[in-house]
Amino acid sequence: MRIILLHDIKKQGKKGDVLEVKDGYGQFLITQGKAIMATNQNIGKLNQEKKEQQKLEQEEIKECQKIKQKLEQEIIVFKVKTGLQDKVFGSISVKQINEQLNKMGYKIDKKQIIIDSPLDCLGIHNINIKLHKQVIATIKVNLTK
Repeated sequence: MRIILLHDIKKQGKKGDVLEVKDGYGQFLITQGKAIMATNQNIGKLNQEKKEQQKLEQEEIKECQKIKQKLEQEIIVFKVKTGLQDKVFGSISVKQINEQLNKMGYKIDKKQIIIDSPLDCLGIHNINIKLHKQVIATIKVNLTK
């Protein structure tokens, strides 16, 4: 029996996959509402939905590219207290960077901000922001006295 999965099923496949399964298991998945029969009409609908999903994803990537270009021109400046040898007391956190970006008008979740090493010394640091799976922006964070 050929079926189309409507939900991700562990060890079987992801939503939208067309699978060949035994009749009993296929009937079980269909009655549970987790799959439908793989008829030509249903496969056509699935292909149409995939095309629409790809269009939406392409538009989202274009929007993220625009935001990336704006972000990469920005420099976020933090004035910090320093001790001997210009060592910063504490470090700049993701939360602080996120607050500054929100003040600048960017709607970015703090989970998207990636800091490789702690920001605990003066100077300019490069920080990555994952806007999309395929779009990563690099912003500059400047720590000054």
